[in-house]
Amino acid sequence: MLWNSIPVQLARENRKFIYGAVREGSRAKDYELALSWLIDCGLVYKINRVTKPGLPLVAHEDPGAFKLFVVDVGLLGAMGDLDARSVIDGNRVFEEFKGALTEQYVLQQLKTIPGLVVRYWTSDGSKSQLDFLVQSVGRIIPVEVKAEGNLKAKSLRIYCAKFAPEIAIRTSMSDFRKEEWLTNVPLYAIGSYFEH
Repeated sequence: MLWNSIPVQLARENRKFIYGAVREGSRAKDYELALSWLIDCGLVYKINRVTKPGLPLVAHEDPGAFKLFVVDVGLLGAMGDLDARSVIDGNRVFEEFKGALTEQYVLQQLKTIPGLVVRYWTSDGSKSQLDFLVQSVGRIIPVEVKAEGNLKAKSLRIYCAKFAPEIAIRTSMSDFRKEEWLTNVPLYAIGSYFEH
């Protein structure tokens, strides 16, 4: 039941994993063993929320708040019963799930790079959520993921105003562009950006 709930959990606006969405009235203790098994078998990635972007990120984790991703974007698409035509044609019914697939893809790329620590951040009150915080070579780099060429980066702007990172990344379908306060990295290049 936990495994089957992942596409539903990722399709929601707030992608934080909620045990009650697996089965009404369920609690963490009901699924701790199943979750550990899925993580240990390498079938899912558990990405914890951090309360602030300090080094090391692990010291600022909120163990009760996390997102679960499967290991492969194709697997997520199959779990969601997506046919290729819907993805290629940009079917309107597919719009809500497109963000989940894109976030899954970016995480999959980041997880291939040795030494990267990946978490996510939400503001107090969870009004803003940053898709990923990446700890790399002594720096914390915020990453906002966009499924289209939509270049509004509201959560990233809020994060940057609050924490003033030296580098901020937005990844989208748009071309590479370096702006005053952020760098847009095309989705296809996000993995190679962090390899340097």
